[in-house]
Amino acid sequence: MGALPNIDRDTTALVLVDIQPDFMPGGALPVAEGDAIVQPVRELMEADLFGLYVATQDWHPAGHISFASSHPGRKPFEVIELYGHQQVLWPDHCVQGTPGAELHRGLPWEKLSVIIRKGTDPKVDSYSGFRNNWNPKGERPPTGLAGYLKDRGITTIYVCGLARDYCVKWTAEDAAREGFQVHFLWDLTRAVDPSSDEQVRRELEGAGVKILEGAPVGG
Repeated sequence: MGALPNIDRDTTALVLVDIQPDFMPGGALPVAEGDAIVQPVRELMEADLFGLYVATQDWHPAGHISFASSHPGRKPFEVIELYGHQQVLWPDHCVQGTPGAELHRGLPWEKLSVIIRKGTDPKVDSYSGFRNNWNPKGERPPTGLAGYLKDRGITTIYVCGLARDYCVKWTAEDAAREGFQVHFLWDLTRAVDPSSDEQVRRELEGAGVKILEGAPVGG
């Protein structure tokens, strides 16, 4: 691609999903090559193309229900049923106040307008920046991000971050459901399970999300 399509800066936001040390190689829940997105994301942020910059931050209390360690006899990456839906059990990660939960220091976070901390409810997981996962009532409560963006005239969002097949995907799909035009910066994401890439593509396209490939700026 080399360059993004024409962007109306006043109505466009960049949403940066969970770019945190625990999702980098050597972290508690490492995403292969997760660190490879840091420099191109930095270049994109510094290009000053967007009217608004938003970050999501995984921010779990200790003993979170999504942690395998909270389920005796279970191991990370096993799948259980939780409130009528499948729940992947993860290694303990992004625990509130730990270094692994911080936003990655290699990015210019001073550009941010807001940080959405998610996964803070000990009994409910949260992949998307727009809605929590299902709670015991079968609901997915909103985080307030959609209203925040709409109140500021945002109609289009670009999404990048970690991980492609979970939090970035869910964020993009929920944004589309909220009526935003959504562009998924494929090469500024990495997957927990790269073998899921084709399924992720199909589901994103089915949700009305446009996938953009290549370096967004330069290159």
